[in-house]
Amino acid sequence: MTVEPIRDKAKIKQMYNYLNGKNPKYGLLFRFGLNTGLRISDILPLKASDVFNTNWGFREHLILKEKKTGKEKKIKLNNALRNSIQSYVKNEGLTFDSYLFSSQKGTHIGRVQAYRVLKEAADIMGIENFGTHSLRKTWGYWTYKISRYNIGLIMDTFNHSSVSITLRYIGVNQDQKDELYSLVQF
Repeated sequence: MTVEPIRDKAKIKQMYNYLNGKNPKYGLLFRFGLNTGLRISDILPLKASDVFNTNWGFREHLILKEKKTGKEKKIKLNNALRNSIQSYVKNEGLTFDSYLFSSQKGTHIGRVQAYRVLKEAADIMGIENFGTHSLRKTWGYWTYKISRYNIGLIMDTFNHSSVSITLRYIGVNQDQKDELYSLVQF
């Protein structure tokens, strides 16, 4: 099975509402993945101190070392995500050193737990071919559409070596290719 992006904005909203109702931690995890395009393994270990400075203002950028590639990643968090993080941290009473996605074991939740919860929500919403990478792919897919097909920048953000890898990764399928052919008509 190929993991796919979520192409339906209504389903994204429904899934967020479901996850947030189950536990705001999972709602934030979902939003974090959708708004940053990061791998789940790079999101889960984040602490409040990674996004806030000591005065509880947002850092200019979230800077982290990607687990898979070892490369440094610098992300400017958008306002939607900042608002979600701010209210979550406040409502949950997190400290500067708290994990954003803490587990009962005192560390952060693991990939398997994150997958289990996200997959359950996707199944309930009728979203097929869902995996933890779907959040990253969804970010790429919607960024591709909204940026008017700026594949080069998305490819660079994902550290992919070719355009075709990125297009396949974000699930640009025949429907989108067909749509491209209808854009220009002489």
